[in-house]
Amino acid sequence: MEKEKIIQIISSIFSNTDKRNWQNVQSGISENVLLDFTSMVGGNPSSQTPQQITNAWAAVLPGFDKTHHQLSNFQGTIKDNIANFHYTGKADHFIGNEVWTVEAAYETELKKENDKWLVTKHKLNLIKQSGNTNLPAQAIQNVKDKKSKTIRQKIKFNSDGFILAGNLYTPENFDPSKKYPAILVGGSWTTVKEQMSGLYAEKLAKQGFVTLAFDPHYFGESEGEPRFWENPNAKIADFKNAITYLGTVQGVDTRNIFLAAVCASAGYMGTLAAHDKRVKGFATIAAWLHDEEAVKLIYGGEEGVQSRIKQARKAEKKFAEAGEVEYIPSISKTDKSAAMYGDYDYYLNSNRGAVPQWSADKFAAISWEGWLTFNPMPNAKNIHVPVIMIHADNAVLPDNAKKFFNDIAHEDKVLHWTEGTQFDFYDRPKQVSEAVEVASDFFKKHIS
Repeated sequence: MEKEKIIQIISSIFSNTDKRNWQNVQSGISENVLLDFTSMVGGNPSSQTPQQITNAWAAVLPGFDKTHHQLSNFQGTIKDNIANFHYTGKADHFIGNEVWTVEAAYETELKKENDKWLVTKHKLNLIKQSGNTNLPAQAIQNVKDKKSKTIRQKIKFNSDGFILAGNLYTPENFDPSKKYPAILVGGSWTTVKEQMSGLYAEKLAKQGFVTLAFDPHYFGESEGEPRFWENPNAKIADFKNAITYLGTVQGVDTRNIFLAAVCASAGYMGTLAAHDKRVKGFATIAAWLHDEEAVKLIYGGEEGVQSRIKQARKAEKKFAEAGEVEYIPSISKTDKSAAMYGDYDYYLNSNRGAVPQWSADKFAAISWEGWLTFNPMPNAKNIHVPVIMIHADNAVLPDNAKKFFNDIAHEDKVLHWTEGTQFDFYDRPKQVSEAVEVASDFFKKHIS
């Protein structure tokens, strides 16, 4: 009977942990517990109170969508008022469709105090980990994000006669009577505010900035025909008009408006940083910065480039004369005519970038000429504001990123070289968190 009671107490601690019922977890723990998780996390065993233990677990576990512990093979001995039990356990931790699994052998000591068995020692002996071992870091960040609340407000503003839709983020405890620095955030080509620009805008707002992510001309909830037209000149105008809009937002310090560009928006925002004196500083994250040679490399040489330009001119004529729009897929694993041809998980995964607001099957063919002939590289020599560029060897066009950085006119510039693929910087917690941290720290150093 005593063994059954002890097994029930141990099992209830794990089940209440899965339920996040910290009070019930603490009820099965002695005033001081020697906790030993060194086989998994390193360090040394430590004596902790029930509150310290549950505080540590509450900083991680609620960041998972759910957890599930399974215990088996209990073996134990009881001598006087001390019990020692050995058992095995498997713990699955879920975020979305991904799972991190820990298998371990446990050693738990309990002491009978006032006719109740309480845990006094608990040791985890790691057997193996499997699945996505990056999930714990993501869970910790999820908990932090829940504690630091931002407010998202849907807004609209005018850009050269078109009404554009956006999301304005304000930091926790925002007071419109005070002045806050602001960041305008841009994403990759073809994208909408529900993808990387919105993700970065929300996380940068948690750093104390007012931030804005919006749908440019022809995309998402914004106006403009034809739909899904990647138009560099229109996007540059949109970013310029977005700065004007930010200047009307109560609480925004117009002396401190910064730009944060992910991927292709680096070229568009780089143009703005070079010519708009309202810009206080500029950050790029996995910047796509192409020139004539780069587009040949990416799009099948001179022949591939000219073929697409020819296609764009025919599409432009058809639209002008008959109002008909020629579309190709935005992305495809099988259709080589697609704007992006390849197995790019970010845009194909509904848990990542394949959001309902974005179209995987529509890219206006009229886009090709403007995109392929746009060359942002010469703008670097005209940028006279502080710049930080966050990039990696496995991100797109690393040599062009370095060249652009070297050509930046302003002396206060930082090239933060790190690790990750291009798509990692779009939404992976490790790369996003690092980019947000270094960009926000850089901007804070330059607030007037």
